[in-house]
Amino acid sequence: MTSLLVLGGTAFVGRTLVTEAVAQGFEVTTFNRGRTGTDVPGVRAIRGDRLVSKDLTRLAASGPWDAVADLSGYVPRNVLTVARTLAPATSRYLFMSTVSVYADWPLKPLTEESLLLECPPDADESYGVDVEDGPTKYGYQKSGCETAARITFGEDRTTVLRPGVVLGPHEYVGRLPWWLQRIAQGGRVLAPGSPSRTIQPVDVRDVALFALRCIADDISGSFNVTAPIDGDTFEGLLRYCADATGTRPDFAWVPDDILIRKGVRQWSEIPLWRSFPGVWQVDSSSAYAHGLICRPLSATVADTWKWLLRSAGPQVNERSSEIGLDRSREREILASLA
Repeated sequence: MTSLLVLGGTAFVGRTLVTEAVAQGFEVTTFNRGRTGTDVPGVRAIRGDRLVSKDLTRLAASGPWDAVADLSGYVPRNVLTVARTLAPATSRYLFMSTVSVYADWPLKPLTEESLLLECPPDADESYGVDVEDGPTKYGYQKSGCETAARITFGEDRTTVLRPGVVLGPHEYVGRLPWWLQRIAQGGRVLAPGSPSRTIQPVDVRDVALFALRCIADDISGSFNVTAPIDGDTFEGLLRYCADATGTRPDFAWVPDDILIRKGVRQWSEIPLWRSFPGVWQVDSSSAYAHGLICRPLSATVADTWKWLLRSAGPQVNERSSEIGLDRSREREILASLA
């Protein structure tokens, strides 16, 4: 039986990974503060703060584990400390990163060989800059976190996953939940850009299953984790939402340039809409070669709607408050095009 320590493990990607790991027979320990979400049944939960050295020392003494999955690391200096503390207690370190580590995202297509943002492994939370439609502190620091993991465990014992947009049940940002809830209301729905624009969001369960495959098979390296390029389209996404909710809205497709001219915020005010050419051009062929399998986007949409119906609604965090176009603003834009 493979033993796994998950740093985090109660929200979205972390919760899904833990759920899948338990289902596969992994012996799972989670480490978190116990403030977000609930523990997945079947885990050994250890409470503590990754920013507190005595908590990390106590955690390391609770091992060993075959692997550690770090899903809550954001600051390089802290990831360096965590990795060094846990190194004697584990053989493999899997770090959950992001495509935001690439210098050219979202402007240009990406492969794993694309240039990364430069960030030292001991940088603190102030490192980097936020550039509109360009690099972010988040991206810089995640890049530094990757380096921190590698210099501690070495290339042969480190796995880095770089997901793009992750959707599915338990999503807390609220991108897909917003579209589902809006489309469920019916009527005339503002649809952004071109209906044929291809998109490549990945299901959270597929990210989790690929992470577990990497751990079980001792797969090292850095992998983009997205659905295939030129697979589904934005129109397909919205149609799947209509099918899932049992509605037949009237989609009004509004060109990018008009939305931009009207000051509509990309990515947040209209979730998943972004006009830059590199957003949905992330090559994940290496991950596919190592076992990544992506389910149809229609299944992700349908399962997310089922989750919303049986839950109290999407989890709320500081990012979810930015998501969604106000209905009065939507009507105003549509009316101006009549």
